Amino acid sequence: MEVLNDLLDYSNIKIYQNTDMFSFSLDSVLLANFVTLNKKSKKILDIGSGNAAIPLFLSTKTTANITGIEIQKEVYKLGKKSIEYNNLENQIDFINEDVNDYYVKQESDTFDTITCNPPFFKVNENSRLNKSDYKTYARHELSLTLDNIFKIARKLLKNNGNIAIVHRPERLVEILEVMKNNNIEPKKIQFVHPYKTKEANILLIEGVKNGKPGIKILPPLYSHLKEGGYTEEIKQIFKG
Repeated sequence: MEVLNDLLDYSNIKIYQNTDMFSFSLDSVLLANFVTLNKKSKKILDIGSGNAAIPLFLSTKTTANITGIEIQKEVYKLGKKSIEYNNLENQIDFINEDVNDYYVKQESDTFDTITCNPPFFKVNENSRLNKSDYKTYARHELSLTLDNIFKIARKLLKNNGNIAIVHRPERLVEILEVMKNNNIEPKKIQFVHPYKTKEANILLIEGVKNGKPGIKILPPLYSHLKEGGYTEEIKQIFKG
């Protein structure tokens, strides 16, 4: 069922969602808050945009031009409706295409910043794929792998441009290896824990194309209180 929701506590921003598809999650909110944006960030690319949650969040933080890429037609339509509803067509260019095809046609050194909330799970003979194509594409590396993401970033990022992704902590070593193999220097990491007493279940990581060595480990984020509800820090992120 299609619904129109407030975009958390962000003022005057609405988002179309569909309960049969993969709605945006805490991951998207955290990534949009984590990525480094500055005055040099004039062109941003969001890979695998879903229903355009990250482009919408980013539009509240920057005046940069944002390009969102989403492979699934029906999910793309939701994002397009949200962008039009919020009158953001002049800032957000939303494209229905496989990013693996898109980047080949683009000139090198085009974007200042790239964001991506990718599928987290590898596909193998033991993979239990969801019957819903929408959720399968969102969760499993069918068309978008870590290698794809950083190969694309290597071409499309300007020198010293940055890429930030959200992923799972257990794949940190692999992510670091793939980044380094594509001339992306890891610069910033933050772990997100469901509670103070639980292991981290979300990884935020940012790298810079041809950047100098040196990485910062930010203080951990805790998303929930033991007695229930979000922590005050997360509530402040929700407010933008």
